[in-house]
Amino acid sequence: MRLRICTWNVNSVRLRAEQAARFVQEQAPDILCMQEIKCREGEFPVNAFKDMGLPYLKIAGQKGWHGVAIASRLPIEDAPPLDVCREKHARCVGGVIAGVEVHNFYIPAGGDTPDRVENPKFDHKLDFYEKLTAELGTRDPAAPLAIVGDLNVAPGEFDVWNHKYMSKIVSHTPVEIEAFRKLEASLGFIDLMREATPEPTKLASWWSYRAADFRQSNRGLRLDHILVTPGLRDAAFRLGAPATRIHDDVRAWERPSDHAPVSADLVL
Repeated sequence: MRLRICTWNVNSVRLRAEQAARFVQEQAPDILCMQEIKCREGEFPVNAFKDMGLPYLKIAGQKGWHGVAIASRLPIEDAPPLDVCREKHARCVGGVIAGVEVHNFYIPAGGDTPDRVENPKFDHKLDFYEKLTAELGTRDPAAPLAIVGDLNVAPGEFDVWNHKYMSKIVSHTPVEIEAFRKLEASLGFIDLMREATPEPTKLASWWSYRAADFRQSNRGLRLDHILVTPGLRDAAFRLGAPATRIHDDVRAWERPSDHAPVSADLVL
């Protein structure tokens, strides 16, 4: 059985419902994890996702901001919660689908100043990473678990357009990279995108709206991730290299999100 997991910061699910339908028709994800849905549960376009063939939903909504959701072709069972946001924002939703525990995150961006004392948003971001890492450290690495979403850190030198410049900018500072690596190490998570496309190839999943032509300016960051435990290694590598993709063509659609969808296939 092929299980295609996709993560996408849609930057308002109601604005992007038609784009989501097109993407689902073209790429046939079994699980679509969305961030920044920017609506409450009752405002989510449920019928649109039923029409797409993704009728099973887990939604954590919030008025105007944040919000995450999982839309699935297959039934979603309850998963142990990973409630690690001290501000109680709607930034995490999880479920068990086809025996795989999936948690979908929108980790705080962290503001503009990379200083925990001067910038409470940056402190919140690192606190979120620390709490999540500690929580996951109690889990069994052999269990089938995927952590996906807009994790708001570009961890590698080749996950940013300019490593030297970006090392001083929130999303790629040394302290954030350290937090990301500790999260990875907590259960020996496998970064499927980097396994499929090793460094030094540059990868990006986000490009600023400020660029008139995002491909020409090419100042992208890889902020969106699919991480799996060793318990899913065989499923990810069953056909050889992991079948993963950044769907950057979606970023070029009319009125796009500033993030592109990222997908990975598991063969269970």
